[in-house]
Amino acid sequence: MANLRMTVPRLLVLEAFLDEPECERYGLELAHVAGLEPGTIYPILVAFEGVGWLTSRAEEIDVHVEGRPRRRYYRLTADGVAAGRAAIAARKQRAQRAGARRLAW
Repeated sequence: MANLRMTVPRLLVLEAFLDEPECERYGLELAHVAGLEPGTIYPILVAFEGVGWLTSRAEEIDVHVEGRPRRRYYRLTADGVAAGRAAIAARKQRAQRAGARRLAW
């Protein structure tokens, strides 16, 4: 797995992608699904793309006809699916161990 620190926002983005790993998503959509602010999502997407977990493409539209800006669509790579699943599993395992330690008191 790439050496990325797995923060809660990053895990939320991975979970949003892993709901439908074959699906392309754009930034604002991901922000809504993950429950994050749009300004938070884009640095995460850049980081994931930088380590090869995502690919992206610009939407091909006529912005004047559509009346909105062009979107950038992101999709998990095979490495991204594997890394995302591993990161989420590791987080759940740490949470379970922490819960078990609390119960031992």
